[in-house]
Amino acid sequence: MAKKTKSESEQASAPKTSKIFSRQNIVIAGFVLTLVSVAMLLAFISFFISGSQDQSALDAFADRSEPVSNWLGKTGAFIAEFFLHQGFGVASFLLVRLLFLTGLYMILDIPVVKLRGTWFWDLFAILIVSVSLGFFANFLPELGGMVGYELNDLLQDFAGKAGTALILVLGLIIYLIFKVKISPDFVKTFFEKPEKPEPSEAEIKAAAAAQSAATAYNLEEFAVEDTASATVPPAAAVDFSIEEEDIPEPVLISKPSAFEIDKEALKPTIGSASEIQLKTEPQRQELALDVTNDDDIEIEGHHVDPEEAFVIEKVEEEIVVSENLADRLVADFGLFDPTLDLSNYKFPSIDLLKDYASGGITINQEELEENKNRIVETLRNYKIEIAQIKATVGPSVTLYEIVPEAGIRISKIKSLEDDIALSLSALGIRIIAPIPGKGTIGIEVPNKNPTTVSMKSVIASTKFQEAEMELPIALGKTISNETFVVDLARMPHLLMAGATGQGKSVGLNAVLTSLLYKKHPAEVKFVLVDPKKVELTLFNKIERHYLAKLPDTEDAIITDNNKVINTLNSLCVEMDNRYSLLKDAMVRNIKEYNEKFKQRKLNPELGHRFLPYIILVVDEFADLIMTAGKEVETPIARLAQLARAIGIHLIIATQRPSVNVITGIIKANFPARIAFRVTSKIDSRTILDTQGADQLIGRGDLLYSNGNDVIRVQCAFVDTPEVERITEYIGSQKAYPNAYLLPEYVGDEESGIKLDIDVSERDSMFREAAEIIVTAQQGSASLLQRKLKLGYNRAGRLIDQLEAAGIVGPFEGSKARNVNFTDLASLHQFLNNEENNK
Repeated sequence: MAKKTKSESEQASAPKTSKIFSRQNIVIAGFVLTLVSVAMLLAFISFFISGSQDQSALDAFADRSEPVSNWLGKTGAFIAEFFLHQGFGVASFLLVRLLFLTGLYMILDIPVVKLRGTWFWDLFAILIVSVSLGFFANFLPELGGMVGYELNDLLQDFAGKAGTALILVLGLIIYLIFKVKISPDFVKTFFEKPEKPEPSEAEIKAAAAAQSAATAYNLEEFAVEDTASATVPPAAAVDFSIEEEDIPEPVLISKPSAFEIDKEALKPTIGSASEIQLKTEPQRQELALDVTNDDDIEIEGHHVDPEEAFVIEKVEEEIVVSENLADRLVADFGLFDPTLDLSNYKFPSIDLLKDYASGGITINQEELEENKNRIVETLRNYKIEIAQIKATVGPSVTLYEIVPEAGIRISKIKSLEDDIALSLSALGIRIIAPIPGKGTIGIEVPNKNPTTVSMKSVIASTKFQEAEMELPIALGKTISNETFVVDLARMPHLLMAGATGQGKSVGLNAVLTSLLYKKHPAEVKFVLVDPKKVELTLFNKIERHYLAKLPDTEDAIITDNNKVINTLNSLCVEMDNRYSLLKDAMVRNIKEYNEKFKQRKLNPELGHRFLPYIILVVDEFADLIMTAGKEVETPIARLAQLARAIGIHLIIATQRPSVNVITGIIKANFPARIAFRVTSKIDSRTILDTQGADQLIGRGDLLYSNGNDVIRVQCAFVDTPEVERITEYIGSQKAYPNAYLLPEYVGDEESGIKLDIDVSERDSMFREAAEIIVTAQQGSASLLQRKLKLGYNRAGRLIDQLEAAGIVGPFEGSKARNVNFTDLASLHQFLNNEENNK
């Protein structure tokens, strides 16, 4: 009884509006709207037939003796006058459509909310059509109505006729694009000649099988006892997914009778006591033999039981729904584009670079002939005969390839390096015995008048412009005068060495210039370390575009050796954070991660973000080793070993390639090396593991090694004014608010500085952060980032405040901090006591 009383009270307290919007009332309202729309349609049509005759009746609306020609009488004449003449003209017919659809939706119990778009665009079309007719047909007010006529006059007063026409065209374009869904690609298809699709192999086989079946079966030989009509479709209309030789030819033995073939029938049936049915359904294809009389069927001399049915059935595979949330986001918003923040960014023009050798390489035929004769003569003096010799002229060096006679030992020619240099009176003779991949011996001879390789020539080359690499670098040109382009992402780190003044700084500028011409600021960031303080200063102008730095630092280019240590350790923290993101995304490298992020398969609310490449450039590594030693070598070794998969690459240059600077750990993780001219063979072996760098001629002449092969390249020359023009061009464009911020790093010496933090200066989310840390028993800034949706800087400050309060332990490298409270009860008691003592 209690339950019944409760239900009755609930019914009594129900709002009365539920009775108003009952199903019966909604249906009645729907019929009313439908009939009103029909009445308006009749009144509008009648207005255009006899509207001029009803004008007097409108003035005498109450006079029943006044005749009216409108089909709905005076009411219809008044409605037509109001909507057509005083309103929107012929555009009012769209209002009839809206009322009819609304009433129909209410009758059929379809949510009227689905008509929101229809109401909006039809009202928009009513306004546009009315004003357009008032503009183009103002001599007939009934077409555009008074509203269209007045709005047209208003627009012409403020925008003129031309402006009014443009506004109307804009309205038409908006309606066509958003409502009719007409796009430029849709219009383009009307002007393109449709290509006739070629038949597939399955269709060709089906047509051949159908044609052979039509010739093999003679329908006139079939005899049916009954005289009922039979229909047989064309042979090509039935597609059997079995081989032709697997179908036995059916022969029916029965009393003959005539039947007609109806070629237009869709289902072939032979209506008789002996019946053959061929059914083609959307989901399966079936061949059925249904025999209902007592006669036997003989197929190829064998009798078949009439009660048996032979069915061949092919079931199609189920449709797999592949759409998920990521696909739907991509379909609605497109792929994520990291360059949208600087969508108007323009890459520097090639004209900013200077062309030092516009005429190309000059070949001195006399010099080539003279060098060739001296090489042949010198070798003959030592009884070494040559079968063939060929010269390849490069920018600064000419390669002479010789093929010795049979029986000549290569080591004998290799030992004559100094004698050949003496006979040619040239500096830097280098013998390659043999040339890798060729059956020849190479002798590299410097040109008397070397050609300068300009940065403009290598940047403008097709090989660089069309390079499908992640981080393409155009170093210069080889001996065969081909542009030498390498991928820093594949190296994955680069070690450069050479004596003072041999081109290391120019080589670094060439590397940075190549990346500036190829990569957007959202895709790559530079960490520049310049102990000399003058080599990389020009790149300060692109700080907010391309550079990365530590928080709370003024200069992005690091010149203080103490800050270098913090920067390197910060990069190690960034490396660990990125590996955590890759682990959560279940990918192996930065390319797969960014591709997954662009496809919107990673949630930014969980800490995921687009990861740009970070390139660490150190101009003088020996100075850092001398001043910092292990504090620099350890993070460099960690980055070199682990950072390549998450997009952090190192470029280290030094003028002192000794074993205490370039240690074994560093060499093992820097397979790609560039050696400019050095002073001794020992330095050459230190940097390249082979000699040859001591035989270079300087001025950008280098050897590039990435494994076993050693390639001689003339480095492209980019002068300081060229770099200045490029950085000014980039710096003058819209940039990010700040440089790319690296994670904060607090060393062991700095860990006790922030222990005396005032309680009043604590963050507003301090207590909530403490509860999260104690609950998870893990003291890390990344945890606070995910749980509280904070930036890394604020999360780091919260960790420092928690450490000062004694809730978490000190910093322990890449490990999470220890948590000093085991449960929330002890934490709350500690915080309450602290507040009371305050």
